Amino acid sequence: MEHALGLARKGTSLASPNPMVGCVIVREGQIVGEGFHQYEWRDHAEIVALKSAGEKARGATLYVTLEPCNHTGRTGPCTEAIIAAGVQRVVAAMDDPNPVNSGRGFDRLRATGIEVFTGVCEEEARRLNEAFACWIRTKKPFVTLKSALTLDGQLALPQSAKKARKSSGKRRQWITSEESRAEVHRMRHASDALLTGIGTILADDPLLTDRSGLPRRKRLLRVILDSKLRLAPKSRIVETSDDDLLVFTTLALNSPKARKLQNAGVEILRAKRKNGRIDLHVVLEELGGRGVLNVLLEAGPALNGAALRAGIVHKLFLFYAPKIAGDNRVPFARAPKLLLPPLQYQNVKQFGPDFAVEGYLQDVYRNH
Repeated sequence: MEHALGLARKGTSLASPNPMVGCVIVREGQIVGEGFHQYEWRDHAEIVALKSAGEKARGATLYVTLEPCNHTGRTGPCTEAIIAAGVQRVVAAMDDPNPVNSGRGFDRLRATGIEVFTGVCEEEARRLNEAFACWIRTKKPFVTLKSALTLDGQLALPQSAKKARKSSGKRRQWITSEESRAEVHRMRHASDALLTGIGTILADDPLLTDRSGLPRRKRLLRVILDSKLRLAPKSRIVETSDDDLLVFTTLALNSPKARKLQNAGVEILRAKRKNGRIDLHVVLEELGGRGVLNVLLEAGPALNGAALRAGIVHKLFLFYAPKIAGDNRVPFARAPKLLLPPLQYQNVKQFGPDFAVEGYLQDVYRNH
């Protein structure tokens, strides 16, 4: 099953909006077939593995990271292919979170006499497809809030404040190490969209692209919340846009500012306001409708605070560098009187001289 999970991870950014699934077929102690799902391939992981195994699948054990489907979508039911191949035993990591299929795949296999065992490496499999589970049940994406901080909780060092950077003409000073920044690009690679606020764009003029070098099916969608359309056509994010830049605003779409950005290739949507800000739930509904399963939130104090207050954040991933800012100009989040539950499933990881704290504010499996 660990090998199957490793195969499933190869579908990162290639399977979306489908789940990442890996499959291994074993006969007489030997792997005779294996595969993972890519959306463009159409075939699910089980079909890829069965095709590679051929006749050797008869009487074999099939290990799969997700319950085989028992319904017809872009392809036929995997259960019927497993039955036809003569597989004797199916070992699965987890139930399908899709309500259309949950439990039905296992029931169909058992009804034909195939032995079915579930729950092997279940927690790993669940975390692998938490974004799919969130999206398939709520039609909204899974949101990970990522930030890089000093030990005293600041998002910027004093010399990297906006005024100083603009006046000096220097690039802002990185808080975290190269190792941490490489991990951020791996996180971007695993995401369908990156969400930020106009404040971050004005302060840093970032690209916000996936520079991991790893293959992906679609470009990372870069999403900016910009109520007053302060985004400059000459900003790096606009100049590098290629059908991958979406801006939410509260201004009319036929305003001069909007037309100028649209002429530069930026897609602009008008969003409703809530409590004086763009309604984040409406933003997520729009992204979910576009098949965005997971969103990486990389923003400043205002948007971080608004996202936490709105309850849209599922997971926190906070990089801490061994540095002290010594002031309180750029805190992690501005959200007075914010009350959050303790983080669940906490994990601490090392990246060069930095460490990262990962934890969940919401469990998409427990909440449904």
